[in-house]
Amino acid sequence: MLMRGVVRGSIWSGCLGGLAMAACLFGALPALALDGIVEKKVFEMPSYTTTSGGTIKNVRIGWESYGKLNEAKDNVILVTHFFSGSSHAAGKYKADDAAPGYWDSIIGPGKPLDTDKYFIISSDTLVNLSPKDPNVVTTGPASINPDTGKPYGMSFPIVTIQDFVNVQKALIDSLGIKTLQAVMGGSMGSLQAFEWGADHPEMVKRVIAAIGGPETDPFLIGWLNLWAAPIKLDPNWNNGDYYGKAEPKAGLTEALKLVTLQARHWKWADAAFGRKWAEDGKDPKAAMGNQYAIEAWLDKAAAGRAAVSDANHFLYLVKANQTFVTGNGGSLEDGLAKIKAPVLLIPSADDLVFPPDRNMRPLKDRLEKQGNTVEYTESITSTLGHLDGVVNIGKAGDTIAQFLAK
Repeated sequence: MLMRGVVRGSIWSGCLGGLAMAACLFGALPALALDGIVEKKVFEMPSYTTTSGGTIKNVRIGWESYGKLNEAKDNVILVTHFFSGSSHAAGKYKADDAAPGYWDSIIGPGKPLDTDKYFIISSDTLVNLSPKDPNVVTTGPASINPDTGKPYGMSFPIVTIQDFVNVQKALIDSLGIKTLQAVMGGSMGSLQAFEWGADHPEMVKRVIAAIGGPETDPFLIGWLNLWAAPIKLDPNWNNGDYYGKAEPKAGLTEALKLVTLQARHWKWADAAFGRKWAEDGKDPKAAMGNQYAIEAWLDKAAAGRAAVSDANHFLYLVKANQTFVTGNGGSLEDGLAKIKAPVLLIPSADDLVFPPDRNMRPLKDRLEKQGNTVEYTESITSTLGHLDGVVNIGKAGDTIAQFLAK
């Protein structure tokens, strides 16, 4: 059962989110900053019942906003985040942060998501990957179960993309918002956007989905299984019972290496590293410990990301993504039929996670056949693969702005 929550605000210092978070996982990224300082707020629910019937008490998720909510409360755009992301979609928490939020290039005054016109809101999901990040507020396996006084661990209920949406809906309701001009997200964020469109067709005026698909296909389910495998093979994982003990840092780091590489593309690897050695004079053929440059980079990038992540949260996110079908039912057709809003699809040409030929191109045809207005742009092309949908979303900026204006 959903219960109305309360909103409490607090300002968090430091920046491990947004583009800085992506830089830690994926490497250095360009940065343009939204003017002004972003305030991190906290939404709380006394209790939430999951789609599978589990109960989570004392639910807390972080959220932030950009722009001003108008008197009618009808100028709202909800931005939903990707697997390793957070609510930090734009701006900075303090002036000297290393980088702004991940979609700062399209959020701000005069930008496609124009904060002079729209009130942009974004929230951390349940089981967010990064509960150790001081700028993330989430409830998940690492949270304290009030019934036991100990972390939930693997006793935390299984959650779905629909559960993420349900908690976001409770946040939106608490603010008195009845209409969303758009729900927009990238990767796992696009899964949430599709789910919003299916679950609340009377409320969502537009769905904007970047680098994602309407369901998780069998091949991606298999890849997600591989992402999770190193954690489960780490003896410190101990079936999820590691809080207060040695954590499965090695397994988590290897898992994040898999995510990092699949989110890129071989064009990037060729250009950035080629077959260079990690260290001069240390030929990888000469000793088992000698590495190629790309190996050393993956080790460093994943280790930095693992420092703020939690292994159990990673596994719960994998499960939520594996089980996704728009509408949270058994039939994709039934789920898509619930979406009434116009849809903008933004693939990345070289995406290895959600290849356009497998996901967004067929989806365009399916939605058009059922009578939806659909726009499709292949303007995001570069060498970063899946990650282009985060780093180079600005290439689709004009299309996004025009879609919102209709």
